[in-house]
Amino acid sequence: MFSSTTKIRVRYADTDQMGYMYYGNYAEFYEVGRVEMLRELGLTYKSMEESGIIMPVTDLKCKYIKPALYDEEITVKVIMEQMPSVRIHFKYELYNERDELINTGETSLVFINKERNRPCLPSADFLNKLEIYFNKAN
Repeated sequence: MFSSTTKIRVRYADTDQMGYMYYGNYAEFYEVGRVEMLRELGLTYKSMEESGIIMPVTDLKCKYIKPALYDEEITVKVIMEQMPSVRIHFKYELYNERDELINTGETSLVFINKERNRPCLPSADFLNKLEIYFNKAN
């Protein structure tokens, strides 16, 4: 298992008239957390795309527990429980400044060979960087 945390402040533009973060913006927070998790591993979407692999989202689940409020700093915890193959699955936990769980979510993405527009395995480099977190001996 591998997990990572990122902090994001709720901007005024992210909120609705009640000062609550608009429900559609949670997916954007998931994406920021996911991108930063991969960056922490030394991987970037940019380098994958340059190597001919894209990663579209195929599934999104989101559960709202409490609202994220304007100007709060939200902690986005991203969890990868399984070694990826053709698909990669992420779980998310969002916490407010009082460390209260306010949202949970999940996304699944698929690795696509951009040239052939077909599913593929991630690069060996990608898998090698994750292997230590999923080695059964650990």
